[in-house]
Amino acid sequence: MAGASYTENAHFAFIFGKQQGGNYFDNSGKATFASPQNVKAVKQYLDLLGADKIAIPSSAEHGATQDAVADFTGGRASMIMAQTNTTASIAKGGMPTSDYGVAPMPIESPLPAGGERVNSHVAGINIAAFKDKNTEAALKFINFMTSTTEQISLNKTYGSLPVVKGAASDAAFQGATTKTFVDVLSTTSAPMPMVTNESQFETTVGAALKELIAQSATGKVLTDTDVKNALTSAQQKLATS
Repeated sequence: MAGASYTENAHFAFIFGKQQGGNYFDNSGKATFASPQNVKAVKQYLDLLGADKIAIPSSAEHGATQDAVADFTGGRASMIMAQTNTTASIAKGGMPTSDYGVAPMPIESPLPAGGERVNSHVAGINIAAFKDKNTEAALKFINFMTSTTEQISLNKTYGSLPVVKGAASDAAFQGATTKTFVDVLSTTSAPMPMVTNESQFETTVGAALKELIAQSATGKVLTDTDVKNALTSAQQKLATS
């Protein structure tokens, strides 16, 4: 785990939350951080390090996925859980592709009431056009950047995933490892909350989980009440930010 990364923490809180039937904002955009479903989801995530002892304690110090990759390639962890294609980082760490495999993150089964088959989030680099500033040229540029040909070229170069189906079906993205990521993105991913203060949600919830993970790594047994209090505090910070 990258337990010191507020973004990774927020992403997994969202993913586990979707599986548990939770949402961090209601249909009107009002924050609902401390719902029972979200509390259960966050506790499930924290227990990977705490009660279940699946993650190693050093996970609490990892500020980026690359730090967790170093544990994996260095033989200190037998697997990693990440929301990015880490194959390039693994190769940089000296591990050949023949030494590991990639699989989708497990999904709760059976799903709780209202739960969704989600094990990743839709995110990446956004591109948009102002309606009153060179709109026609900007839209042409967007069409070019998201065209099948350019998506194949860009993503082959940088190892990222295409955003259009036509490009995703190209042979360059059909290798066993990359195709796993493509399939997850296209079938079991959900967009992060489409609200104006989504970034504040990531900051506040991610920071709350970072603190809880640090406590868990030092031996504190976390309870549902601890999680609920932390999510309530995060929501209050969102309201005043």
